[in-house]
Amino acid sequence: MSTSTTGPDYQVVNPATGEVVETFEKATDAEVEAALAATHAAYDIWRDVPIEERAATVKRIGELFVERAADLAAIATEEMGKPLSESHGEAEFCGEIFDYFATEGPTLAADQPIKTFSGGKAVVQKLPIGALLGIMPWNYPFYQIARFAAPNLMLGNTIILKHAESVPKSALAVAQIMKDSGLPEGAYVNLFASYEQIETIIGDPRIAGVSLTGSERAGAVVASIAGKNLKKCVLELGGSDPYVVLDSADVKADADTAWETRISNTGQACNSNKRMIVMQDVFDDFVARLTEHAKDLVPGDPVEEAEGTFAPLSSRAAAENLAAQVEDAVSKGATLHAGGVLSEGPAAYYSPAVLTGITPEMRAYKEELFGPVAVVYSVTSDDEALALANDTPYGLGGAVFSTDPERAKRVAARLEVGMSNVNSPAGEGAEVPFGGVKRSGFGRELGPLGMDEFVNKRMFYVAD
Repeated sequence: MSTSTTGPDYQVVNPATGEVVETFEKATDAEVEAALAATHAAYDIWRDVPIEERAATVKRIGELFVERAADLAAIATEEMGKPLSESHGEAEFCGEIFDYFATEGPTLAADQPIKTFSGGKAVVQKLPIGALLGIMPWNYPFYQIARFAAPNLMLGNTIILKHAESVPKSALAVAQIMKDSGLPEGAYVNLFASYEQIETIIGDPRIAGVSLTGSERAGAVVASIAGKNLKKCVLELGGSDPYVVLDSADVKADADTAWETRISNTGQACNSNKRMIVMQDVFDDFVARLTEHAKDLVPGDPVEEAEGTFAPLSSRAAAENLAAQVEDAVSKGATLHAGGVLSEGPAAYYSPAVLTGITPEMRAYKEELFGPVAVVYSVTSDDEALALANDTPYGLGGAVFSTDPERAKRVAARLEVGMSNVNSPAGEGAEVPFGGVKRSGFGRELGPLGMDEFVNKRMFYVAD
């Protein structure tokens, strides 16, 4: 069978240098068929393994992520430019995720009794549904896999994993961990699939569902294909999360927290605080503090993480797109207080920026800015802050800060998001569900809800 060529190559391009490090061949159609056959066959084996035994294997996967964290970190930093310490932390967090589901999984998947009024005994069973396709993004090349794979392997589902074309070495490293953990052959298969092959895989009757983390455009395409084939799908798409500051007892400290949140992963997080909405009486001081952080930074090696430097974006194309969004805003009257400098190619550096004066006719008002740009709005009332927070096509997460927790809770309770936080940038942990509403997608990962997606909630009734 021939190799399909639609879509970009699987290629490692170091964003700090623009150097092409390594290229990998896409899967042939024969390899796609082999993957489908293997995951389908493995499902018949894996689902019958007692859940306590599955838990031991899932726990071992987590241990391997921790044991190999240094090697994994080096791979991620080379492939997508993440600061090395953050890459290391991501690998270790994966260990926590697998450990959580290994520990809590048997309880989360236990039968749930139903109160009946006609006698007999009824329960809801949580059973696996089959082989799944996971389509994962580059921004967290290990964590994104972990939060999809851990609960589904615990349930007894099997997985074909199609990773982003720019992180093939990360994909292979995770596949090696799965192999070394003792999973049955075929229970987890990495596949460098093309666009056409993705459609083929979703449509194949041996695939029971698909999970995608990525762009709105990709989500719409995958949901359409899944719907056409009557397949369950989970989508975690973009976000433009509001970060509302109603008042402050220490503006500098609060701005420091906001800045650290915004530049984490070089601003390339779906649930980053992309819209800071700040009450007018603290706005000027807040912006001034952010500007202090942004000014005079220079491009640096993400491996070294020297003070006063910043890491590259994931690719030159990503940096150029972010620059175009900011340039559009400035050309229409927005104020760039610091940063916003695109480096010469082929490296992917874009200096962290502070932007105010965004208005609805600018791209930055409705579009997601996937990079280190702190956009700050001034408001004069809680109602104005809330209206602005909800004036977005996205609904992933949001946060509200106030010295009066009850005031913050009242505003946070009305955010149109899947994750609402009070006096914290985000509730995080393996036990905390992740997902959104509106154009941020649907379905949940992590926590108890992470085991409630690709599951047959079968009613089992035994009459007296």
